[in-house]
Amino acid sequence: MIDQELAQLESVYQTIVDFLVRYSFQLVGAIIIVLLGLWFAGKVAKWLFNTLEHKGLDITLANFIANVVKVLLISITVIIALGKLGISITPFVAALGAISLGAGLAIQGTLSNYGAGLAIILTRPFVLKNTITVKGYTGIVEEINLATTVLINEDNERVTIPNRHIVGEILKNTEQNSLVEGEVAVAYGSNPEQVISLIEETLAAIAEVQQAPATKVGIDAFADSGINISYRFWVPTPLFHQTKFAANLAVFNALQQAGVQIPFPQREVRMLSGE
Repeated sequence: MIDQELAQLESVYQTIVDFLVRYSFQLVGAIIIVLLGLWFAGKVAKWLFNTLEHKGLDITLANFIANVVKVLLISITVIIALGKLGISITPFVAALGAISLGAGLAIQGTLSNYGAGLAIILTRPFVLKNTITVKGYTGIVEEINLATTVLINEDNERVTIPNRHIVGEILKNTEQNSLVEGEVAVAYGSNPEQVISLIEETLAAIAEVQQAPATKVGIDAFADSGINISYRFWVPTPLFHQTKFAANLAVFNALQQAGVQIPFPQREVRMLSGE
């Protein structure tokens, strides 16, 4: 029994030795080819990315092109290394096709995210640092990946949206700013033109309010208790709520100092005698 096990071990040992003697140079050559290929692919991808970025191409698209080139170069390197070992790649290609078909059916949702990500990168409906609203979520675009897009809102929360929920949906892109809308009612005895000018001056004094697009102030409606004055202005998205609250307070204080009356609903009750 022991003699048989020793004979088997000796046979395995001899097989390994024969393999190393016969293919050692090819194996070393294949390893060297792979290492050189990885180094070369990394250098080419980095050079290509820097070149595209220097030419003004969008960073996401430049990164995608550089990664595709890197993967292609690595694939070519692996094929050359396998050929150095005398291994035919035809069976691997056939097996890879069968595996890809099965995997594609199993992960259709994930693959649709990658397809949508590719469409976003190529069509560029938005770029990094744009402010977008999709599926009820608003934020600044922090990352554009093949599978997901990451938004950062004013509370510094990261919102990760699968790309298939972006492509084909209604997308609002306000670039780097967001629109703030406000409204205040004034009494019918007030001068609307004076109130409008006062609000315009008040908003113009706030540093975060953008000059372009211009601030708009005007009469929105004639309500039961007063005249509704609406104002609209643009602010940097990270300062949306901060500036909105500051603007509302500034408008209120300005109206108070100018003696403009802000009405409120009133109800008059009359008591009638039974006589």
